[in-house]
Amino acid sequence: MKKIIIRIGLQLFFLSFFILQLQAVNDNEEKYTWKIGTGRTVITPNEPTWMAGYSSRTSPSEGKLHDLWAKALLLEDARGNRSLLITMDILGVSKDFSDEVRNLINRKYNLNNSQIILSSSHTHSGPVISRALQYIYPMTEQDWKVVDKYTEQLKEKLVELVDQAIKNLQPAHIYTQNGITRFQVNRRNNRENSITPTTELKGPNDYAVPVIKIESPDKQLLAVVFGYACHPTTLSINMFSGDYAGFAQLELEKRYPGVTAMFFQGAGADQNPLPRRTVPLAIQYGKQLAATVERVLSEEMPQQESNLITRYSEIDLLIDDPLPTEELQVIAKGSDYQARWANGIISELKTKGHLIKSYPFPVGYWQIGQQKLFILGGESVIAYSVKLKQTYGEQIFVMSYANDVMGYIPSEVILEEGGYEGDTSQRVYGLPSKWSKSVESKIISELKNITTK
Repeated sequence: MKKIIIRIGLQLFFLSFFILQLQAVNDNEEKYTWKIGTGRTVITPNEPTWMAGYSSRTSPSEGKLHDLWAKALLLEDARGNRSLLITMDILGVSKDFSDEVRNLINRKYNLNNSQIILSSSHTHSGPVISRALQYIYPMTEQDWKVVDKYTEQLKEKLVELVDQAIKNLQPAHIYTQNGITRFQVNRRNNRENSITPTTELKGPNDYAVPVIKIESPDKQLLAVVFGYACHPTTLSINMFSGDYAGFAQLELEKRYPGVTAMFFQGAGADQNPLPRRTVPLAIQYGKQLAATVERVLSEEMPQQESNLITRYSEIDLLIDDPLPTEELQVIAKGSDYQARWANGIISELKTKGHLIKSYPFPVGYWQIGQQKLFILGGESVIAYSVKLKQTYGEQIFVMSYANDVMGYIPSEVILEEGGYEGDTSQRVYGLPSKWSKSVESKIISELKNITTK
């Protein structure tokens, strides 16, 4: 009898141990299991449409190199917290466009601004949308009607993407890591027409390639999100394409059939791909970026716990005093976009009696497990990425061109130096003057604030 009792006791011990081990495995699996859903839709205009990004263009589009896409990624953590990333092969979105789309998503899906990112790749080979940057283009009213029609269609498509993503929700694991590639060149410190194969390039730069790998529990790749901080200005022809970022997505989706590849733009407002201006170069940079992502995917990547944090804020960035009316009148006598800008500012002064003195600038912060993602509006220069990484470490991710692209966001150094990014680029976007020197400190301070709430 004693032996039977001992044997039963041992069996119960091993059974309890097995149950505890199984529970630990289940707990660990739940700890790292997310739900993710993806959606995608073609957003290439179906008729000739003016293309965004270059004031030198004089006519609408003339076909395409490949389709433009909008893609969605919906994340849900173990507690049911959700976030939505929408990436688009377009130059940028204005505040009124972004507010309307996010409000529609909020009403229909109960996602607030902290949970939504509308990310523009900033390709200069995409269509003009809304009435943003209206001074830069020599367009007729009929041209703008084509743009208005396309803009409304785009809004509808973006909201429909969320339906797709929700229907496609499935369990997944998330891994993150930075890679590196080096075709960005600081355009302020390196003159494009004087660069040779032996030229020593000057910075600042940030060559990081942030990568988010999303797999099913049985290790099937479902989606990959990646970024780079460099203007998609390889091409300037009148044909639609996603530029190097579009070619990179195509390359990855060819390499991994069935996978959704999504690109986001970093803080690369003062970075260009050099050399540039040919389709083969755009394809080369796309393949180069895709190869970097592929290398990161094939290596060991930190797995992220199923814990999501999302935060959002808008801060008033101050704008310097405008030029005197006499100087505006001199500029207005020209025939380029700056003359259209000056005439617009003069008209605004006459009708309203004043000009805006600040702008509500959007910043955000997502934490996916332990992976930090800092989110900036506007065309932020590389100094913001450098400064954030000095504070939070090299493995953070930095995204710009998100939610509202209202102008270049220079650093204090660039504002002191002047030049296009610091002094005159705001005219492209219709702002009345350049930014105050306080913008960098206010942005960095607010990002620090929302990470510690």
